[in-house]
Amino acid sequence: MARDLFHEDVKEALIKEGWTVTDDPLSFKIGKMQIQIDLGAERLVAAERGAERIAVEIKTFSNLSFITALYEAVGKYIIYRNVLRRIQPDRTLFLALPESIFDRFFEESIIQETVQEEEINLILYNQTDKLITKWIK
Repeated sequence: MARDLFHEDVKEALIKEGWTVTDDPLSFKIGKMQIQIDLGAERLVAAERGAERIAVEIKTFSNLSFITALYEAVGKYIIYRNVLRRIQPDRTLFLALPESIFDRFFEESIIQETVQEEEINLILYNQTDKLITKWIK
């Protein structure tokens, strides 16, 4: 599987925030399909609540066309979310993207509406500092 350009940066940023990366990649077989989400991670929330579990699909939007990259990212997100609902419903899916891409393109109202309507959870990361700058649920 080809890794996204900032795969290791996002992984490092999650670890800095106290997440334990449990799967790299997080793989499932469903029917005849093999699904691979970039990362699976968990962290202890509180002793009485147990672990919070997430899956993270990383995208840089480095294609020549932002809209083409968006089609791919949203399509993957929807399929991965549906797979997780069936196989690991306790795991929350996030789409990780550079904060510079969010600031440049995700302020458009149609993109905001799509993110809200499709219930896309986002992780924004800073590529230079290798830090997560925002969680959007």
